Amino acid sequence: MKASHLFLFLGLLFWSDLFPQTAILEGVILNESQEPVEDVNLFTNEGLGTRSNKNGFYRLELPAGKKINISLSHLSYGKITFAVLLSPGETLEFNPILKVGNEQIEEVIISSEELENVRGITVLQPETIRNIPGANAGVENLLKTLPGVSSNNELSTQYSVRGGNYDENLVYVNGIEVYRPFLVRSGQQEGLSFVNPDLVRNVHFSAGGFQAKYGDKLSSVLDITYRRPVDFGITIDAGFLGANISSEGISKNKKFTYLTGLRYRDNSLFVKAKQTETNFRPRFADAQTNLTYQFSDKLELSFLGNISLNVYDYEPKTRQTNFGTVQDPKALLIYYTGQEEDRYRTWFGATKASYVVNENYTTHFILSAYNTLEQEYFDIIAAYRLGEVNTDVAGENFGNVEYSEAVGGQLTHARNKLDALILNAEHKGSYKINTHQFDYGIKFTHEDIRDRIREYEIIDSAGFSIRPPLPDFQKNEPYEPFEAPLVPYRSIRAFNETRINRVQAFLQWSKRGKIGNHETWTNAGLRSNFWNLDAPPATNSEIVFSPRAQFAIKPDWKPDMVFRISGGVYHQPPFYREFRDFNGNLNPEVEAQRALHLVLGHDYSFRMYSRPFKLTSEIYYKDISKVNPYTLENVRIRYAAENNAEAYAYGLDLRLNGEFVPGTESWLSFGYLKTEENIEEKGFIARPTDQRLKFGLLFQDYVPKVPDLKMYLNLVYNTGLPGGSPAYADPYLYQSRLPDYRRADLGLSYILKNGNSETSFKWFRSFKEVSVGFEIFNIFDTQNSITNTFVRDVYTRVQYAVPNYLTPRVFNLKLGLKL
Repeated sequence: MKASHLFLFLGLLFWSDLFPQTAILEGVILNESQEPVEDVNLFTNEGLGTRSNKNGFYRLELPAGKKINISLSHLSYGKITFAVLLSPGETLEFNPILKVGNEQIEEVIISSEELENVRGITVLQPETIRNIPGANAGVENLLKTLPGVSSNNELSTQYSVRGGNYDENLVYVNGIEVYRPFLVRSGQQEGLSFVNPDLVRNVHFSAGGFQAKYGDKLSSVLDITYRRPVDFGITIDAGFLGANISSEGISKNKKFTYLTGLRYRDNSLFVKAKQTETNFRPRFADAQTNLTYQFSDKLELSFLGNISLNVYDYEPKTRQTNFGTVQDPKALLIYYTGQEEDRYRTWFGATKASYVVNENYTTHFILSAYNTLEQEYFDIIAAYRLGEVNTDVAGENFGNVEYSEAVGGQLTHARNKLDALILNAEHKGSYKINTHQFDYGIKFTHEDIRDRIREYEIIDSAGFSIRPPLPDFQKNEPYEPFEAPLVPYRSIRAFNETRINRVQAFLQWSKRGKIGNHETWTNAGLRSNFWNLDAPPATNSEIVFSPRAQFAIKPDWKPDMVFRISGGVYHQPPFYREFRDFNGNLNPEVEAQRALHLVLGHDYSFRMYSRPFKLTSEIYYKDISKVNPYTLENVRIRYAAENNAEAYAYGLDLRLNGEFVPGTESWLSFGYLKTEENIEEKGFIARPTDQRLKFGLLFQDYVPKVPDLKMYLNLVYNTGLPGGSPAYADPYLYQSRLPDYRRADLGLSYILKNGNSETSFKWFRSFKEVSVGFEIFNIFDTQNSITNTFVRDVYTRVQYAVPNYLTPRVFNLKLGLKL
């Protein structure tokens, strides 16, 4: 790292003291008849206060990170006293009900994180998600700063957790499972995450050992809850990368609420800065809405809908990639002709009915549908030169390719189309008996998939076709002619019609109690999953059972500590892609992959410099059987469609979060991971996601004399992943690693107008908040690589791994408006 870069980083990291950050408590105050109560006085022990309006709505800005006592009073109702403890930037919705003549005193501190900490769930603040800079900003961008979560592709929303692959992570929005496209093979094609950060209220994340109520995956759970509007509002964000607009509102009778978001993104800014010169404009757009209607205090109906369109038009021109060593520099120079046209269209809709039978029993009924239409069409011809680079710094040809060791051409062709329809019907319930809680659920899923694959690749060098170096294709070209007929270097042709029916069910029990003076929390549950695959002429069925348990204890000690142990059996029934092998053919005999989790955790909350901090530590072990091996092509996963391997993963996760700067939440993360697999008893080798070391930093700061000027720093360091292998090759012969991944993104924002403050800009006077931002992606212009392109020099019989580099330093401007 250059000295100037080091000083810049240290200067950012140790920015001077700031003003404390705040949190928001808001909601609607109702009486026992569910009518809004006007002119309720709210006041705190900090001298802060407000009053509810004619709709019963109140909004109170509070200091974050400490316990605040709040009192509600009204001449016609009894007084309410309670306490809250909110995190920096958090917005908590609290809707109290006033009773006539009775004073209500609540001793329990209202905190959104209290129970989640005991369960081993990480809670992330929505405001942090919206502010932290990143090439693909959103929830996943923040997850990548956590220990145990890895990704070496800033253009991708996909992430690996504790050695698992991208297909092993569950994502829920409002308790509804969501899906992602099938055919995407490059982070440049992905576009927008399903989760719209402008609509988010709560973000909960578990990296392993999660409860039985969550579905059947091997690695993690991301559980998102969208906001419940309490007033009208519009938020607009625009920049060089696109624009977002969200709107929310509530009806006069408080029964109907709506939350809507529109997003458009254009990644041309990143693509134009890359090593390949192209005519390329990747465009992504989506519309999302969450509607709720409360028929009564017992019945509520909600709808979650999403429509997204990813358009990826790609016409490459030239590329030069320099690689090798200082002593032996190499370069790959390519001239392209042809183009690629990809389309990914998805529709998702879910209706959820929630019914409160009584104060102890609540039920939910969910119907959802997901449809994706995807196409990948490309014909690209590449003429390449592989040669030596001029290293004479003083010469006119410095950096140019002077001597060609190999020349050749490559033709890649695809006509891939996929149509997938997934239907779900689900019933869930929760029943409380004193300190016991029982949760149950049953879910039916029907998957109907039509998939056509037409791909081939031909490589030609100096007039002859390069064949895979397999025993059946021994040759001594160019000294001896190779007279076999020319065939595609790699060809995949398949058409699959697949229907899969699944029935899932779970039952779990949890209890908060005490052992002596020590607080405890216990959870135990069982999941069952049955599925039947119908892919004429073959069918197959399987049923699995997954017991899981958690136990946590908070000792009655002066140090504030929590100890946790969790684990169980986790199955991953094969999804469509896991049935499909490298040649596109389905193997209906594929069974569920199975993992045994054991997680030991410890939380230590303490105060340092009169500010709150927490150190979270977890060690974990996963024993995985019936493994379905896979390879990674950028972000596309290709499965062997065989349960012919076993694997393991173990590691350590550490996270220190707290107010490094007064009133702001920042954290440092460290993760160590080792994961290996043994394919067909050949011995253990690194899995494609074997990310050994991971460091993450998220840092927030203010300027002392200008509190509206804020800084956000997002830094990630990962050791290199395995570099992959050619499509035809034995992975045991290719165990090299990519270079380490290093990335730092910086965001600066300034609030021009906040609340009722005055501004000299006439256009902004009608807005509640106006902010401007400046972002620097990849501050130090680090040259990270995602995969290797393998090029063979026939004359020397050497195969080179040419790195495919990611985005360089890029600048972005943003404007934010709130009505």
